[in-house]
Amino acid sequence: AALALDNGLARTPPMGWLHWERFLCATDCAAEPRRCVSEQLFVEMADRMAAEGWRDAGYEFICIDDCWMAPTRDKQGRLQADPKRFPGGIRKLADYVHSKGLKLGIYSDVGSKTCAGFPGSYNHYDLDAQTFASWGVDLLKFDGCNSESLELLAEGYRRMSVALNRTGRSIVYSCEWPFYLRPVQQPNYTEIKQYCNHWRNFYDVYDSWSSIKSILDWTALHQDTIVKIAGPGGWNDPDMALVIGNFGLSWDQSVTQMAMWAIMAAPLFMSNDLRHISPEAKWLLQNKEVIAINQDPLGKQGYQLSKDKNFQLWERPLSDRAYAVAVLNQQEIGGPQKFTFSLTFLGNGLACNPACTIRQVLPASRDCGVYSWMSSLSVEVNPTGTVLLKV
Repeated sequence: AALALDNGLARTPPMGWLHWERFLCATDCAAEPRRCVSEQLFVEMADRMAAEGWRDAGYEFICIDDCWMAPTRDKQGRLQADPKRFPGGIRKLADYVHSKGLKLGIYSDVGSKTCAGFPGSYNHYDLDAQTFASWGVDLLKFDGCNSESLELLAEGYRRMSVALNRTGRSIVYSCEWPFYLRPVQQPNYTEIKQYCNHWRNFYDVYDSWSSIKSILDWTALHQDTIVKIAGPGGWNDPDMALVIGNFGLSWDQSVTQMAMWAIMAAPLFMSNDLRHISPEAKWLLQNKEVIAINQDPLGKQGYQLSKDKNFQLWERPLSDRAYAVAVLNQQEIGGPQKFTFSLTFLGNGLACNPACTIRQVLPASRDCGVYSWMSSLSVEVNPTGTVLLKV
């Protein structure tokens, strides 16, 4: 059987918009018509993505998360959308999304029920894959709640991968497999990459600095295990949702999330309200230089090089012998601080040998000049902020 590794998809980390974290499981359209997980919400977001530069910046998927379903399957055993909230059905919504030059993602679960208690795909993998393909779905986020055992969890992820490929439709496969394994056993990332296009490793991202910080700390702690497996066709997902443009992050913390998700070669799925987003957040999320780092065709994930008190130095190898470098200041008190590092640290000593040009990408773009191999570089970084460089 064909495996996800062979589906030719996710050659770079996928980009798009996702309703979960911002809209959660809001299902009362009478009380909250603008927040409700409904056909109207996705139509309005698709309109904004097409008209306001998001699609052109690379955000191509618009993704439905949990809580889209009716409480039961139909008489033929197929999943069905809630008829009140999705009166036209998913096929009609997919056609509309495609008409805007975008792709539609959907959500299901490997277990008997989704995390929110709607029907899961257990014992229906082939039928659900065929249903999604018949609707014109382009991505499946497959959660891991309510599976009776780790064996059934793994079997379900494998079977859905094979089932999606059997449909003959190109469907990106987003797994939560390692996240549900980790409390009990070390995930086999080589196997997971055979079946999945990207896979989540850590808890749901929240609209808070503590959440972003915990994801970065976990990634650095486990980088020896996870960095080497990432590459074209399969990506580590630190939880894909970019919460920039919401309520919980300061400007510097928003810069940090954008910069570090680019360094980590993470899928970039915004979860915000594109109908109400500040010009600053829009500039950051649509920043072409940062997106180019995230989407670099070499497909190498970045890693932490060093940690010195409150400062972290990260690098990511890029194509054309370039490197992305991030300096993160985790201190949460006081003012901006300087961090100085030797350029001989970068790229195993090769990034600036014998010389290199350095450009600052974030928090504002500027050319820093030409440096020799033996030079040092000093950057000033705000508390909880990041300076992103291209060398």
